[in-house]
Amino acid sequence: MTTRSKKQIISILVPCKNASLFIDECISSITKQTYTLWELIIVDDHSSDQSWIKLQNWADKHPNIQILQNKGTGIINALRLAYKHSNGNIITRMDADDIMPPEKLSTMMNQLQREGPGNIATGKVKYFRNDQALGDGYIRYAQWLNSLSETGCNYREIYKECVIPSPCWMIYREDLDLIGAFQSNTYPEDYDLVFRMYKQKLNVIPSTNKTLHLWRDHSNRASRNDDNYKDNRFIELKVKYFLEIDYNPSKPLVLWGAGTKAKRIAKHLIAAQINFKWITDNEKKIGHNIYGIIVSSTSSLSSIENAQMILTVANAEQQADINNHIKSINTSGGYQSFWFC
Repeated sequence: MTTRSKKQIISILVPCKNASLFIDECISSITKQTYTLWELIIVDDHSSDQSWIKLQNWADKHPNIQILQNKGTGIINALRLAYKHSNGNIITRMDADDIMPPEKLSTMMNQLQREGPGNIATGKVKYFRNDQALGDGYIRYAQWLNSLSETGCNYREIYKECVIPSPCWMIYREDLDLIGAFQSNTYPEDYDLVFRMYKQKLNVIPSTNKTLHLWRDHSNRASRNDDNYKDNRFIELKVKYFLEIDYNPSKPLVLWGAGTKAKRIAKHLIAAQINFKWITDNEKKIGHNIYGIIVSSTSSLSSIENAQMILTVANAEQQADINNHIKSINTSGGYQSFWFC
């Protein structure tokens, strides 16, 4: 394979576990892409349904579809195996239960080739369900993701949730290798990967107005059922990368909020021997000793200059009030806010 042709090939990596109900529709959508120079590497992760039989049928019909069986277990091992067997110089991911609109690959490839290495192409996503109405949380999450992707400012809110959809990014192989590809054992693996993109300062290309990925919600999604995607895993990951990337030990650190999430964050900060001031506007918590730290009123913030703040309040109206309060006392512009919700 020449270097020129290798640069044109997109390797699509797909972990598959018990996706028999959806895998045909998924692969069919890939075969209908307007960009045709792709290879599909699907790793079956010990499925107990008919997934492997269906994958064999597709591989028999399409020479550019390669199917493998996971030697380990879990999405990370499946991605490692798929990546090891990939040949393309452009890499993207896909979920076995999702659907690609026909112009997904061509749109993202054009973006990536225009901007070159050091960039990540992404696109707008849309959740759907076939069996019942889609939950409001999924709709809001997609709207939030899309609003970030429109301007490529995804990293701005990286401590809230994963800011690049796991099955809707495209990257040069050299950049994926630069950030360690799938060698990390850390879950949630998609969020960890995005944090490593952020740490390496890879640029997110603003997306087009097209919906480039149809994200299927169903009761058996890993994000609903796998312990690797529980909230405590996300908090641990957020604190880890905050301390590695954004934490400035020369500035005072403030933790705002005294609920369950704030307490989990406090535990991680204490374990890392990080000094911080803990504040809340919950009158029932003010003055309490939690984990050896006295929780103060938010009014004490005015006496702290140039602080970094971890904010854990999820309510949208309360967030707006907090932002206004911070602006009223942050006349020098020295405060940095990081929303962990």
